[in-house]
Order: sequence, then C-alpha cells, then structure tokens
Amino acid sequence: MPTGKLIIFSAPSGSGKSTIIRFLLEQNLNLAFSISATSRAPRGEEKDGVEYYFLTPEEFRRRIAAGDFLEYEEVYTDKFYGTLKSEVERLTSAGKNVIFDVDVVGGVNIKRFYGERALSVFIQPPSLEELRRRLVGRATDAPEVIESRLAKAEYEMSFAPKFDRIIVNDDLNTAENEALKTIQEFLQK
Repeated sequence: MPTGKLIIFSAPSGSGKSTIIRFLLEQNLNLAFSISATSRAPRGEEKDGVEYYFLTPEEFRRRIAAGDFLEYEEVYTDKFYGTLKSEVERLTSAGKNVIFDVDVVGGVNIKRFYGERALSVFIQPPSLEELRRRLVGRATDAPEVIESRLAKAEYEMSFAPKFDRIIVNDDLNTAENEALKTIQEFLQK
C-alpha cells in the first residue's frame, strides 16, 4: 500500500499558519490534517478530536511515558503539545499526505525523523510589530499571554533556517499561493 508524504508547518503564534493550512486543505492535494494533542484548554469553538486532542497534563505525561508520541514539547509550564504516532500511521497508511501544524521544535524533530519524505515550511511574520498587532486583533488572549507569545516568537524565529522553506506572510493571498506551489512541487517529486 502506498504511503503518503509529510508536510510540516511551523510558525510563531499569530503568523497565519492555521489560515494557510486551512486554505491548503481545500486544494486538491490529498491532504489530511494531523491532529496534535495538547494539554491547554480549548479556545473559542475548538472541539476535541477536530483542532486538537485535548488531554490533561497528567494524561499527557502518561502517554509520553508510554511512548505514544512521535514528538512533544512542554511549550509553557503544564502546556504540552505533541504528535501521536498513531495519528500519523493512520493517515499515511491510508495513502494520505499528512499536514502538520506544530511548534518549531516539533517541526524540526518530525523532519529529522522522516527526512526526505517530509517537507518543512516555516511561516514567518513580516515583523514582531505586525505579529503583536495580529495577536491583539485576534482578541483570544490576555495582554500578559500576548507578551509571552511575542517573547517566544523571537526565539521561534531563530529556528527558521532549519526549515526547508521559509514563507513570509506579509500578504495572506501571496503566502497561500506560495505555499500551494511549494507543496505541489514537493508532492510531484
């Protein structure tokens, strides 16, 4: 049975990564979204098993100990994110190309694990000032959370050179089309 390819997207929070991924999922690329697990609480309309598998920090730690994760990270205290091995195996064994929305460390780790079978893409905001404007405009986080995300964004942007491709999201339509072209070329290899 054919196995699919892997497309990894990472970016600082607020860079437009999730919007670009939603656009790509609507294209004819045989993509399936790898649902990550997290120990953070759902935001807005998020549903368990749709945007994330929501686990308690204790359950997350149990699953780490059981070896259930391809990669994981404790991004903030008691705020884990990770990729379940079973999720990737389920999708690739069905011949789907898997798209990941993961933090920078997770993205680097998945790329290392799968090598040439994976394409890693970093979505970069045009600037930290623009990122601040987007996070404030999103109105989902308290001011101290936004400051924490901006501090983390600076660190995350230092990982960009470790990715196969960097796309600067200055104009969403341009970034979406660049991402689409990049993925089409990768899938044709």
